[in-house]
Amino acid sequence: MGSPINKGFSKYLGKKTNNEAEYEAVIFALSKMKALLGSGKCKDINVLFKMDSDLAVNQLSGRWKIEGSTIVPLFVKIHNLRMNFGKVEFDHVPREQNKQADALVNQELDKHTEEGTLFSL
Repeated sequence: MGSPINKGFSKYLGKKTNNEAEYEAVIFALSKMKALLGSGKCKDINVLFKMDSDLAVNQLSGRWKIEGSTIVPLFVKIHNLRMNFGKVEFDHVPREQNKQADALVNQELDKHTEEGTLFSL
């Protein structure tokens, strides 16, 4: 088994619920990996998502039911993308242990908010 690769990419997703954002981030990551590696190499890749949303982790792992008109189509996209990879797993980690992901989110939010702040008057 090869060494883990830890890369950081980010993309502004617009206004989303937390759960929608988690799903969109998985779609972005799987799509990005497929584009960078090519379909052939993806079949040999195992992917582990470390996410701070217990809800998304349990839904994407098949333990909890998926509901919501916005979440079901996102789940289907993820399901279809997962077929390109060897194995895709989801692990829950507390937010304080996922500082790299938080930094990327804040960086994108700062780029897309007025004067680089999350709130404006």
